[in-house]
Amino acid sequence: MPAEKVGGSFAPLLQPTFALLWGATVIGNVGSFMRDVASAWLVTEAAAGPAAVALIQAAATLPVFLLAIPAGVLADILDRRKFLLVVQVMLACVSLSLMLLSQAGLASVAALAGLTFLGGIGAALMAPTWQAIVPELVAPRDTRDAVALNSLGINIARAIGPAAGGLILASFGAAVTYGVDVASYAVVIVALLLWRRPKRVEDPLDERFAGAFRAGLRYARSSRELHVVLLRAALFFLLASAVWALLPLVARQLLGGDAGYYGLLLGAVGAGAILGAVLLPWARRHLDIDGLLLASGLLTAAVMALLALAPPRLVAPLVLVLLGMGWITALTGLNGTAQSILPNWVRGRALAVYLTVFNGAMTAGSLLWGAVAEAIGVPWTLWVAALVLAVSALLLRRIPLPRGEADLSPSRHWPEPLLAAPVEQDRGPVMILIEYRVEPAARAGFLAAIHRLSSARRRDGAYAWGITEDAADPTLMVEWFTIESWAEHLRQHRRVAHADADLQAALWRFHTGAEAPRVRHLLGLGKPEPAASPPE
Repeated sequence: MPAEKVGGSFAPLLQPTFALLWGATVIGNVGSFMRDVASAWLVTEAAAGPAAVALIQAAATLPVFLLAIPAGVLADILDRRKFLLVVQVMLACVSLSLMLLSQAGLASVAALAGLTFLGGIGAALMAPTWQAIVPELVAPRDTRDAVALNSLGINIARAIGPAAGGLILASFGAAVTYGVDVASYAVVIVALLLWRRPKRVEDPLDERFAGAFRAGLRYARSSRELHVVLLRAALFFLLASAVWALLPLVARQLLGGDAGYYGLLLGAVGAGAILGAVLLPWARRHLDIDGLLLASGLLTAAVMALLALAPPRLVAPLVLVLLGMGWITALTGLNGTAQSILPNWVRGRALAVYLTVFNGAMTAGSLLWGAVAEAIGVPWTLWVAALVLAVSALLLRRIPLPRGEADLSPSRHWPEPLLAAPVEQDRGPVMILIEYRVEPAARAGFLAAIHRLSSARRRDGAYAWGITEDAADPTLMVEWFTIESWAEHLRQHRRVAHADADLQAALWRFHTGAEAPRVRHLLGLGKPEPAASPPE
């Protein structure tokens, strides 16, 4: 039955390619969680302190913080299928190296941290691309559900991987655990080979890395809705990272558990995430996105406070089920909001900015809370983090998240520029002038409307924008904005969304001229060539 007739949260799984890749990534993530359990536990066996344990978490997330934005650029300009295949092979080699080192008894803290860092590089390159391919695999109406299913898949893996990793680690050792991870990458590689993605069609306006990088940063700098998402994500994950950075020590020192018990705790988090994902549709009927984020923050803070009390070993997994519920609520809410406010042309780059903030907050938080635990101990650190997280969750209620209801598909309503002669695509800068006739009585409303439009100009490619009036005729107002090249301006024609077209239509209602506002394109002229010396 077609997905559009079935509907519901699991409709994306009726798309065969999405289902294939989703299932493969669940298996791949199971292997990754098994690898992480083995690495974290090997560090504790080396009698390392809290700072060294937190270093492993930081080594996994720091590369994503450093490389996510360049990776997002690559996700937008390269063949995503081929790019993912290369990264998967790289990650398989990392796990194979860990397996061989463990088998030889050479898995030192330095080696674990170094290879974890390399694995983090692979994750940094892969994450924006995995998220950016979602609109290729499902219908637009299923995008939010597909994002939620991706989060659910990660947490299914979180429920299975750590528990299985802990059991294999305790029964057969780290080398076998790493070997299973290598096999999981083989499954993902096969799935990617089976994905028949349409070949990329060469386009004269295809972006190059440097220009695409600048365009992505301009968009992120100009999108106020994205700023709100990034602020909320940064504060939540900075504070909530305490429980992840210190959980191996909670399991070993506070609760007296072994590797299998640590895997059980992580599995409980994953189980809680699955339960949370099942309950989310019900929760959304009673709470808006800000209410869900508030509940997530308070629930996570409560879990940290309970762990600081060193609960009985049979009770701790139940507490961590609550952590999983809070974590999936925050991840799905923030990531889904980010997806809903981004147009396709910059999706990979903007999601990379989100991932940079997410992993930067996790990295900084891991190092911060590891250092604090060295000074005041693990229980007091969890108390401090819980208190600050609860207070921040209440205060951030005053900064609501965007609802993501605007139509961001390209409108293509701008007419092609009138040219006296063909223009070289790399020529620039380009200044666009738009002349409006506005009566004095409508001046205030016009200025308010055009300033709302200014952020859209900047998001779509302008690096400067302004509004001026004619000193001799105050009813003549000229909007101007500059683009770095002619090719970038042609790309801007393709980027303007329907939501921005509506803003422009509202603006044009203030124009009183007999004809439409006049648009002019001014091309920059380079420095004049030096005059030739007269012959002697």
